[in-house]
Amino acid sequence: MEHGGHPTIRPRDAASLILIDRSASVPRVLMGRRARAHAFMPGVYVFPGGRRDPGDSRKSVSAPLCPEVLDRLAIRTPKRFTPMTARGLAIAAAREMEEEVSLSLTPRSEKEAFCPDLSKLRYVARAITPPGQNRRFDTRFFACFTDEIEADTALHQESSELLDLTWLPLDDFGDLPLAYITRVILDDVNAALAADTSLPFDAAIPFYHFRNGRQIRDTI
Repeated sequence: MEHGGHPTIRPRDAASLILIDRSASVPRVLMGRRARAHAFMPGVYVFPGGRRDPGDSRKSVSAPLCPEVLDRLAIRTPKRFTPMTARGLAIAAAREMEEEVSLSLTPRSEKEAFCPDLSKLRYVARAITPPGQNRRFDTRFFACFTDEIEADTALHQESSELLDLTWLPLDDFGDLPLAYITRVILDDVNAALAADTSLPFDAAIPFYHFRNGRQIRDTI
């Protein structure tokens, strides 16, 4: 079946990591511009992230996901979704951040090159790309605070994936080109921080998906 010029595509699992700097009065998040050569969302500013690779679930970690996060990741998922799938999503978010902006969740004491600490990750949003796009993803958005990781966030570096890295204040997006869903999730994160500055690990999160051509916002 055709929809909007593209075959109906089943969304692929993906993950993004929203790194929050809360050292100033207004929290800021790290974002970068996708290269214009990308087939999906070229030229817009996004969080570090990408699709879950098959091997992500098998990678070592220095600390696991918080149990409350692990449980919430399993809500509204198919039977094939397992705790290893959830683990792989968090590892994908950490891996993509390291590959795209050179910031690592791996503790300095860890001997392995990539062995992220997942224990500080909150699950803050989920969004599925609408039908008709040339790429579709079921993206889980994780968040953590800069003061909770050992990496020096001043040493972030752009890559071929993300250019023009910037710390975006959550109360002022300026004129940066942002996808609609990115703006929505930034607003959600800002509201969650206003409600509780710690971003509780067990908090309910917004889930954006489409039904009969309309975007639905559920809470899970």
